[in-house]
Amino acid sequence: MALECGIVGLPNVGKSTIFSALTAAPAQAENFPFCTIDPNIGIVDLPDERLDFIASVFQPKKKTPATVKFVDIAGLIKGASQGEGLGNQFLANIRECSVIAHVVRCFDNPDIMHVRDDAKVEAGIDPESDILTINMELALADLETIRKRQEKVTKSIRALGKEEEKKLKSWTTAVEKIKPLLEDGKGARLADLTDDEKIAVKDMFLLTMKPLLYVCNIDEDTIEKGTNEYVEVVKKIAASENSEVVVICGKFESDLSDIKDEAERKEFMDSVGLTESGLNVLARKTYNLMGLATFFTGGQDECRAWTIHAGDKAPQAAGVIHTDFEKGFIKAEAYTIDDLKTYGTEAKIKEAGKYRIEGKDYVVQDGDVLFFKFNV
Repeated sequence: MALECGIVGLPNVGKSTIFSALTAAPAQAENFPFCTIDPNIGIVDLPDERLDFIASVFQPKKKTPATVKFVDIAGLIKGASQGEGLGNQFLANIRECSVIAHVVRCFDNPDIMHVRDDAKVEAGIDPESDILTINMELALADLETIRKRQEKVTKSIRALGKEEEKKLKSWTTAVEKIKPLLEDGKGARLADLTDDEKIAVKDMFLLTMKPLLYVCNIDEDTIEKGTNEYVEVVKKIAASENSEVVVICGKFESDLSDIKDEAERKEFMDSVGLTESGLNVLARKTYNLMGLATFFTGGQDECRAWTIHAGDKAPQAAGVIHTDFEKGFIKAEAYTIDDLKTYGTEAKIKEAGKYRIEGKDYVVQDGDVLFFKFNV
């Protein structure tokens, strides 16, 4: 499964505006439904002060951050699971993502159409109804996936008997837990599954099994306060699902992305009481939801942040740099960013006994600085 975040929501909620600000690569953002048809794809640098710090120590010729891949998927409507509004194509795009960012409109603006059920344009903003529409379509799509698999499972059990039924027991019990949630418009991720049950349903790539966060798109008048009645509705729903919420003003972030001078950017953010771009927060939360971690390499040529899956061992981390590093892995020399902050240089880290030698069973920790020894 690709490590990318799909940006979804009803038409005209600000998905493409937020995507354009994220990637600084303008996407279509017109005021009518289905402006985005083919998904826009953008690679976003992951802000990380740890990389900035290590670069300040080594003063490298090049600094390379970790990245997050975002996909701007066209607006879904009621009936998407049955193919309405090019729904099948859009759902397929979501299926290829590993995390879903659900953008919810949390601002009033009579000049921007509000598309609701069956692509009707209606007055008034109703985040709860909008969320229910999207969640129900994803749930209905998952129910159809389960229905098709159930037909195959039933035939297999009939043909092969009790032994096959026993082998498929974990799948059966997982589906018994998941289906009632989907029928209620809720996500499969809320089901209390055992490890065996999770493995059993993994290859169905259920849409609602994916980690989800809500992105509240607010107007500029709400930035300083950071919330409004619509945002509070979204937060309440997210809390019930154990999901996260990011509050962003797409219009402000779009304007901010046009400012390249750091001093001017800071002044612009200060003017509305922001200490950090909302998009930076979104990128970090997305990265974490993907179950990713970062290790660093440092030197005069380059300081770089490398992405691994949380729980990866040293040889796997080495393989991210080059496959030969993993094949011929001998050892990893390691210390942490915190060690570097405390002692200032690698030499002093060694003097303090904090410079470690790790073997092939070492689980790399987020924030490790590593140097690999290998032999091919």
